[in-house]
Amino acid sequence: MTGRRLLILFGSQTGTAQDTAERIGREAKRRHFQCRVEALDSYDVVSAGREGVCAQQCDSWPCPLQMFWRFLFRKNLPPTSLCQMDYAVLGLGDSSYPKFNFIAKKLHKRVLQLGGNPLLPVALGDDQHDLGPDAVVDPWLLALWDKILALYPLPPGLEVISPDVCLPPRYTLHYLAEDSLHSDSSLLQPTPPRAPPSELHPFAARMVSNRRVTAESHFQDVRLIEFDVTGSGITFSAGDVVMIQPQNCPEDVQQFCQLLRLDPDKCFLLKPTEPDAALPAHLLQPCTIRHLVTHYLDISCVPRRSFFELLSHFSTNELEREKLQEFSSAQGQEELYSYCNRPRRTTLEALWDFPHTTSAIPPEYLLDLIPRIRPRAFSIASSMLAHPGRIQILVAVVRYKTRLSKPRRGLCSTWLASLNPEQGDVRVPLWVKKGGMKFPADPDTPVIMIGPGTGVAPFRAAIQERVAQGQKGNCLFFGCRQKSKDFYCQAEWEELVTKGFLMLFTAFSRDQEEKVYVQHRIRENGRLLWELLNGQGAHIYLAGNAKQMPAAVAEALQSVLQLEGGLSPSEAEEYLSALERSQRFQSETWS
Repeated sequence: MTGRRLLILFGSQTGTAQDTAERIGREAKRRHFQCRVEALDSYDVVSAGREGVCAQQCDSWPCPLQMFWRFLFRKNLPPTSLCQMDYAVLGLGDSSYPKFNFIAKKLHKRVLQLGGNPLLPVALGDDQHDLGPDAVVDPWLLALWDKILALYPLPPGLEVISPDVCLPPRYTLHYLAEDSLHSDSSLLQPTPPRAPPSELHPFAARMVSNRRVTAESHFQDVRLIEFDVTGSGITFSAGDVVMIQPQNCPEDVQQFCQLLRLDPDKCFLLKPTEPDAALPAHLLQPCTIRHLVTHYLDISCVPRRSFFELLSHFSTNELEREKLQEFSSAQGQEELYSYCNRPRRTTLEALWDFPHTTSAIPPEYLLDLIPRIRPRAFSIASSMLAHPGRIQILVAVVRYKTRLSKPRRGLCSTWLASLNPEQGDVRVPLWVKKGGMKFPADPDTPVIMIGPGTGVAPFRAAIQERVAQGQKGNCLFFGCRQKSKDFYCQAEWEELVTKGFLMLFTAFSRDQEEKVYVQHRIRENGRLLWELLNGQGAHIYLAGNAKQMPAAVAEALQSVLQLEGGLSPSEAEEYLSALERSQRFQSETWS
C-alpha cells in the first residue's frame, strides 16, 4: 500500500447509512487515516480494485446502488478483481421487512467472490432493536478498528486523537462584503435544460393546481397536485416516480437564525478545509445564510446521535454538556430514543432545549452538525398519454400527534399543501426517476392492481396509459375508510367502469360495523382472479402502506390459489414466489 487510505462507501435512501459513514470517517481521522466518504451512486466504481481498505454500508433499499450494482455483478469480472482490497460491510435495515438487509448480504458475498479480503463478517443493524442499529454498529466498529490498526498501525509518534478533542469542520465560511449576490426567488426560475433534469439540476416546474380530494370533515388531507413540465425534456412511464426537493418554512428559518444569532442576509463562500475535499454539490455558491437554512439544512429532521456528540463540544453550560454527552454515549441510547425518536422531536426543537450550547455553535460547523434536506419520492399518478406535459401526484399531508404539544408535520407534504398556484407563479424543483414497478410491454396482458389509499397513485397512471392504448383488461382493488370522504378519483373510476375499461372492487372499511379491506374483496372475487392469472397470464401489482396490508394481501392471494386453483398451501406459496421471480407479481410499499 502507498499509504493508510480508507474509503467509505454508502448507499442511502433515508440518510441513516450516510450518517454512520460520516461517523466512521470521523473515527478514521482520529486514527490518522487518509479517508474519503462517498455515495455509491457518485463513486467511480472502476477504481474499486485499486483501493486499500474499504468499509461499505447501505440501507436496505437498492435505488442508490444501481450503477455500482450493475458493474459489480458483471459476469466477465475476473475473480481476482478486488484481491487488493480489505473490506467490511455493514447493513442497516429493518427486520420487520421480509428482505432484511438483503443488499448488504449480497454485496458482502459478491465482493468476497471477486477476491476481496473480509476484515469482519457482514454486520446487520436493525431498526427494530431497542437501541436501534447502534446495538450492532457500536461493537462492530470497535472490532473493525482493532482489525484495521493491526494491519495498518499508527505511524511512529502518533496516537489516536481523543474523542474529547473536536475535529476541524469540513468547510469554512468566508463572508462577503455584499449583503446578497442574488435573491432566492431567482434560484427557481426555469432555464432551458441542457440534459434531462436530475438531482443536481432539477427542473423548476410550475404548479398548475393543488386540489384537496378528501372531504373537509375527513381527518386526512390528501391533495391531487399537478405540475407543468413542458419544455423540461422530462419523459416517464407508468410506475415511475417524481423526486421533489422540499424546503423549510420561513417561520422555522427565522427561529433557527435567531437561536444561533445568525444574520440571514449575510452572504458567504464555502471552502473545504482539506485540499482534496469536494464542496456540497447541491449548495449554491456564493450563498446567503437564509438560502442555506431554507434549502439545504434539514432542521425539521429527528436529530441523530452524531448531532449530540458534536454539539457537546460547543457547550459552555455544564448541565447541558453532561446531557449532550449522555445522549452521544453508547449507554445513553435508550434515553436518546425516548427524547428524540419516540416523540419525533425535530432538530430545531432540540436546539431550543439547549439554548446556551446553541448560541455558541460556530457557523462553520453547521454542515457537519445538520444533514442536508433529502428529496422526497412520489409515485406519478398520471400518464403522459392522457396529460401531455403534465405530472400529477397524490399527496397525503403528514400530520400526527405525539406527546409533544405541537403536532408533527411532514416537511415536504406540508410545504406542498401550503403552495397556492392561484395566488401567483409557484415553482417546485423536481426530476423523474425510473420506478420499481414495470407494467407489461404488451397492453393486451391483463393487470390486477391492488392499491388501498394513496397506493392507488401509480395505478391511476397505468390505467390512464392503458386506456389511451384502448386496453380494457384493467382490474383495480381500491380501499379507503369511507366512500363519502376519501374515495379518491371516484368519478374518474366510475366513468371508466361505465365505458368498459375498468373492473373496480372497492373496500370502504368504516362504512359498516365490520371492517372490510382489500384482502376481503380479493377472497370474494377469487374465481375471477384465478381465471385472469392462470387463464390469461395476468400480472399483479400491489402498492401502499407496508405495515399489515402486504402480508394480508399475500395471504388472501394464497387462499385464492388454494380454493380456486386446487393448490396445497406450499404449492400456493411457491406459485406466488414464482410470479415474483418472473416479475408477474410486483409490489411497492412504504412505511
